[in-house]
Amino acid sequence: MKTRITDLLGIRYPIIQGGMQWVGTTELAAAVSNAGGLGILTALTQPSPEHLAREIARCREHTDQPFGVNLTILPTTKAPPYEAYLDAILDSGVRILETAGNHPVALTEKARRAGARIVHKCTSVRHALSAERRGVDAISIDGFECAGHPGEDDIPGLILIPLATRALRIPVIASGGMVDGRSMAAAFALGAEGINMGTRFCATLEAPIHENIKQALVNATEQETQLIFRSFRNTGRVLKNTVSDQVVALENRPGGCEFADIHPLVSGQRGRDALSSGDLDAGLVWAGQVIGLIDDIPSCETLIQRIVADCRAALRQASRLADPAP
Repeated sequence: MKTRITDLLGIRYPIIQGGMQWVGTTELAAAVSNAGGLGILTALTQPSPEHLAREIARCREHTDQPFGVNLTILPTTKAPPYEAYLDAILDSGVRILETAGNHPVALTEKARRAGARIVHKCTSVRHALSAERRGVDAISIDGFECAGHPGEDDIPGLILIPLATRALRIPVIASGGMVDGRSMAAAFALGAEGINMGTRFCATLEAPIHENIKQALVNATEQETQLIFRSFRNTGRVLKNTVSDQVVALENRPGGCEFADIHPLVSGQRGRDALSSGDLDAGLVWAGQVIGLIDDIPSCETLIQRIVADCRAALRQASRLADPAP
């Protein structure tokens, strides 16, 4: 496949693995890149910039294909050393950077001066336009269906993707609701030039999470995600479990709650423990509504080849419907 995204990133297929906390490690990123997509390491999964530099080196031992690093910048009372993480990325020779959350101009300019290609994730057109003005190379636009943080506008991909492609000059990657060849074909029809998948790549052989969690994603329906943090205007979509039920109950109680009330439930360490132990109720498990369309746990190679073949078949079928033979 050839789009502005494949040209920009030097990849065979415009399929990008989302930068997911605790999941974006060498095991998954290298497998996605070797299969022709773009694997993404997650910077803040690593406990320090030095650990990130070692993880980048480890990824290079497992693939000679392009891969990127995600750096998500979120408001927090104790901010990680974001610039030191960026320095580790650039000093290690990585030139594909996926950014999300806040978008500090100084860090963007530093990455651009080093020759990095920047893909910025947004949940609204207004934020995408702002990022374009700041000089990013592509936008990954996240619809309301997505796992993680879908923003506060609640706009699904079927509306958000064409709005973004109409407004932006730089290429758009469809994110949220992307799971198979049909969704990729739909994204192309809406004007996107690539797709970003997170939840779907969690249910692959190479994903560094427990088999029980992968099987839970296969077994779940599209109705089994839950929105948390709505009362804090920092909405997150997760797989429904006892922890997310408790969080929602606390948020909905009369008078609401303070973040300190739910912090013990939603700590990152608890989520990491759930992914590694296989105990679905040990912590939050982030997942998008695409879980309703996940039926198996293939290798990344098998998954990407299937998506490409099914996308081409779906586009051919749609073309026949639009222009039937006499």
